[in-house]
Order: sequence, then C-alpha cells, then structure tokens
Amino acid sequence: MPALLPPPRTGDTAVLDLEHLTRVEDGERLHALLWRAGPGWRMASSAVLGGGLAERAWVLNAQVAHGYRRTDPGRHLGDLARAAGVCGPGVGLMTAADVSAHGRARDGGAEAVATAGISVRGWAAVPGEGTTGAAPPGTINIVAALPVALSDAALVNAVMTATEAKVQALVEVGLDCSGTPTDAVCVAARTPGEGGGAGAHAFAGPRSEWGARLARAVHRAVRAALPADARP
Repeated sequence: MPALLPPPRTGDTAVLDLEHLTRVEDGERLHALLWRAGPGWRMASSAVLGGGLAERAWVLNAQVAHGYRRTDPGRHLGDLARAAGVCGPGVGLMTAADVSAHGRARDGGAEAVATAGISVRGWAAVPGEGTTGAAPPGTINIVAALPVALSDAALVNAVMTATEAKVQALVEVGLDCSGTPTDAVCVAARTPGEGGGAGAHAFAGPRSEWGARLARAVHRAVRAALPADARP
C-alpha cells in the first residue's frame, strides 16, 4: 500500500529543511548541508552517489578540501552520510566551495539551494577531446525540490530546466562560462500515487507551471551563491 502523502506545500513552510554540519578532515574545517527528505520523494540527479532516477530519502552536499585527491568519492560521501546518522538510499554531492555560503530561493512552492565554486569554469562546447575520470571538484551544485509528483519524463525535463536557469544566472552576471566541469544537480519531486504515475505532472519545462517556478527559484539561488569576488 503506498504511503499517504501530504498535499502540495505552496505556502510559507519550507520543504528543503537543511542541517548545517561541520567536520575536521586532514586538519581543515569543512562544512556540509544535509536534507533529511524522508520517504515519498523521487530524485533525478547527476551526483556521484545516488545518481540517476529513483526514490531517495536524503541529500548531502559536502565540502571537500581544495586539491581533493581521493579516487573513491562515492564511498567518501557514503561514509559522511552514515556519520550524520542517515539511513536508506540518498544522494551525495561534493564541492570544494564553502557550502556554508550557499544561496537559496523559493517560488510558489518550488525551492532551490545552490553552492558555487567557479574558479575552474568554461563553456560546455569546446574543441578537442574530453578526459576520462572525474575532474577536480570546483563545482556548482544545485538541489531543488518540488512539492508535487512528476512523471519520469517531466523529472528529466526539470533537470534540464534547472540547468538552463543556472546558465542564465551565470551569463547575466557577466561570467564567461556555462558552468564548471564538475557541476551536479539533484531535483526532487513527490512520489506519484498508485496506478503507474497517477497524479503526476507531465511537463516541467520552463513554461510549464512547475517548471517556471523551478527555473525562477534556481536562477535566484545560483545568483545568490556566486562569490562576489569571482565576478568580472
């Protein structure tokens, strides 16, 4: 029997209730943001831990040291999540940016939190071949939540919408880039009810009801997260 979910929250109650965690690692004080989402959430993510499209119960955005050299970031994030006391499947993102200096925004029930490290940035389409393996984390990370259910296609569309809004924010402040090589995103939506996606919204593009709200929230969160000294 599916869990009974609360109605969509579009008022003043925040869905992304973040915990600010700190730890000392290799002699450096580092920060992390944890959202204990709980049951009833599906997430689409490009994160190194818990990426893909599936039900997830938490999201961790962890700061790591500059010059990060570990070759097992998924294991590292899993260890950090367990140390924070979470259980079940979740999503783990990492960045060398100070996540305590995050930006967040809400629009009509859509919420977004962004952390931004942009010292290594550029345009997505450049000449030449790419490299294998992960690039050093500089990273713009985006975590967004919608208090409604989305179809699989709409959830993928929401990731596209969030990415477009990120690029718009970067271009508007005059940065010469579409992002960094290690940007990651996680968009969460409520789990559809029983019956093969009954009640799920079919669209999340920037001109759909919830896609437009998502785009505005992400746009404002990214702009708020961008370090002032990194702008032209």
